[in-house]
Amino acid sequence: MQENGTEVTAAGIARLAGVGRAAVSNWRRRHADFPKPVGGTETSPSFALADVEEWLRRQGKLAEVPLRERVGQHLSGHPEGPVTALVHAGCVLLLIHDRPTVWLELSAGSDERLAELLPVALDQVITPRFGLIRKRAVNTPSAAELLPSAPLLRGAAELAAELGARQTYEFLLGRHLDANPRQYTLTPGGLAALMAELAGPARTVLDPACGTGALLRAVAPRPDQELYGQDTAPELAALTALRLALHTKATIRSAVDDSLRADAYETLRADAVLCHPPFNERNWGHDELAYDARWEYGFPARTESELAWVQHALARLRDGGTAVVLMPPAAASRRSGRRIRADLLRRGALRAVIALPAGAAPPHNIPLHLWVLRRPDKSPAQPELLLADTAALSADGRGGFDWQAVHTAVLDAWRPFERAGTATENPGLSRSVAVIELLDDDVDLAPARHLPPPTGAGGAEQLATVRERLGETLRLTADLAPAAVDLEGRARWPLTTVGELARGGALLLRTGGTSAPARVPVLTDQDVLAGTTPSGTLPEGEEEPVLVEAGDVVVPVLGGGSVARVVDEKTAGAALGRNLTLLRPDRTALDPWFLAGFLRGTANNRQASSYASTATRLDVRRLQLPRLPLDQQRRYGDRFRALAEFEEALRLAGRLGEQLVRGMYDGLTDGTVAPG
Repeated sequence: MQENGTEVTAAGIARLAGVGRAAVSNWRRRHADFPKPVGGTETSPSFALADVEEWLRRQGKLAEVPLRERVGQHLSGHPEGPVTALVHAGCVLLLIHDRPTVWLELSAGSDERLAELLPVALDQVITPRFGLIRKRAVNTPSAAELLPSAPLLRGAAELAAELGARQTYEFLLGRHLDANPRQYTLTPGGLAALMAELAGPARTVLDPACGTGALLRAVAPRPDQELYGQDTAPELAALTALRLALHTKATIRSAVDDSLRADAYETLRADAVLCHPPFNERNWGHDELAYDARWEYGFPARTESELAWVQHALARLRDGGTAVVLMPPAAASRRSGRRIRADLLRRGALRAVIALPAGAAPPHNIPLHLWVLRRPDKSPAQPELLLADTAALSADGRGGFDWQAVHTAVLDAWRPFERAGTATENPGLSRSVAVIELLDDDVDLAPARHLPPPTGAGGAEQLATVRERLGETLRLTADLAPAAVDLEGRARWPLTTVGELARGGALLLRTGGTSAPARVPVLTDQDVLAGTTPSGTLPEGEEEPVLVEAGDVVVPVLGGGSVARVVDEKTAGAALGRNLTLLRPDRTALDPWFLAGFLRGTANNRQASSYASTATRLDVRRLQLPRLPLDQQRRYGDRFRALAEFEEALRLAGRLGEQLVRGMYDGLTDGTVAPG
């Protein structure tokens, strides 16, 4: 066994072999030749992945393991950690992408030979792509550093032959981010796309707090493009550089350091700046940067780190260039920032403040703002500010809203304003406000405080319509309520599992993908839990998405809820999102509603779930259902379908009831509804 090789836990072995953890415990007890632990603890030992794979291969248990799972295990169990593994894999995938024949020559020999020859080959790709800037994010790893990564690199190359180098890296990066959700503050793809649209076409683009590169990746590509990123965290700057290099042929520059304290691009004047800065930082450099030339609009208070990032963005723009910065809502109204806000308004630098629905990005419990800024090239004659509020487009507080609706509402307000400097008012959604109206003692720029309420066309008439629909729905709900039944003794059936049915060909089992075409709606786990239409998006990639069909059964695998949804005609054609498993039954052997109904049993879910410190994961293959003839399945299926209709009617009644109550409160308080 290679020293310092990749290690894997019992849970990882279970995923490799497609079994439960109990099976792994049984193997350890029953097979004397099962690999011995090489690390971990007594209660959670770890094993050498190479030894485990060899043992599973000898036992005939490795044949059906997807290549992705094997490569994922090499990534998560890398002796130097998954970030180092991602950097090494990204460098090799870039070599495969740019010079595939070189990789074929190098990989023909042993791991030692591969590690020895790789640095020279990698340097011939890395230096031209990333330049020689100060504190460059991606440096060529040495032979000693690459040797422990050799199995991962070979697996990644094999996966790249199936998916392509770019999509392979997106898969590996996505797997790491999904496994460490609290470690990174991510910019969702829908938000990144909106920010890039607001900035408009650009040849040179800077993200001074680039994170994992989502904002720069969302920029519309151009053949002569230059993309600049910087981040305090070396691993994030490196991941951004590699991700972009595999995504585009543009010139890529990614530096490591704090952009406020040690700006790597002091002479840059970009066409656009996109930024999702850290929020509420006290230690942003207030004391040492007091006389910095970037504070054209005023020296930010210690509590106003976000206004420091806003002015940094403006300082790196060419005249007339556009910056789009994600901001906490407090930055629009805190008294400590009112003088800077006032100067931004007077000089025409701040062009729009857009309130997003709660859940658009972390932290998910507050409605963040987008500030659209432009470096003034001339003073506007009668400056106005566009204020927009899209909070009404939110379906819940966890990002389950319609991103397409948000994009349409924001861009329909911004584009006329961008052309003319003013825009027609859309009550409750957007309004162009003269700057002079905002320059009071508070300079409060929160959109909700300046937008009139929507003109309820008819006010009381609309509420009467909602009330009538609620009455109809409640009557329907009563009609659909399950009838009382006589209790019988507990039925005893022979049982089977989803895994056995899949192996026997009675159903097809697929997992959600990591990419989808831009125009294909994505069915998310939240859509399944809430019973709503597909609302998600996934990054574009070369991976073929899993498209759902009518009659498919979709099951969320995270969260611990007993939910299964039968896909209807309206949902058919959507791409299957992450954390979902699709079961496509053979209609000659399995009734979809019978399948979905038994999968929802509480006891069934409990026995098929595993529990971690932060989440509950469902092993769909272990879910059980009875072996019954098709005619009996359909009897149960009809009953389960009726329960699903009753459940949906309850949901609709709840939504209509909330709408009626809110409308009555609003109507009574704004005078559109009389108390009588």
